[in-house]
Amino acid sequence: MLKGIAPCISPELLKSLAEMGHGDKFVLADAHFPSHTLGPRVIRADGLGIPELLRGILPLFELDAYVPHPVAMMAPVAGDSLDSDYVRCCSEEVARYCQSAIDFVERFAFYDLARTAYCIVHTGETRKYGNIILQKGVTPCP
Repeated sequence: MLKGIAPCISPELLKSLAEMGHGDKFVLADAHFPSHTLGPRVIRADGLGIPELLRGILPLFELDAYVPHPVAMMAPVAGDSLDSDYVRCCSEEVARYCQSAIDFVERFAFYDLARTAYCIVHTGETRKYGNIILQKGVTPCP
């Protein structure tokens, strides 16, 4: 057991987060997301929600300060809507570590971004459009 690491962070996820470099992206995918179709490296986090994972992951590394939006969520398809409580909850978690607003990306553009991600974390999140991409930054010098 490591101190300061949230219990929702599996050893496999912690290893992947440590292996990532500046500019690498990873996806927190909802339970509906085609993770295994889009990504060669999929980490299973069944039973876990994305807000819980954000609380565990965001203290561990910097988000990319050199891009306008280091965090992106999937935008709803026309005529559909996002769960506003979910968006608020995720936005609050991100705001603790990042000054820029979350970018909302069209569904198929989001899939294209996911294909380039270092890994996809397939969660148990059941809310539609729950998917989030985070881009890793550089740890500041002391």
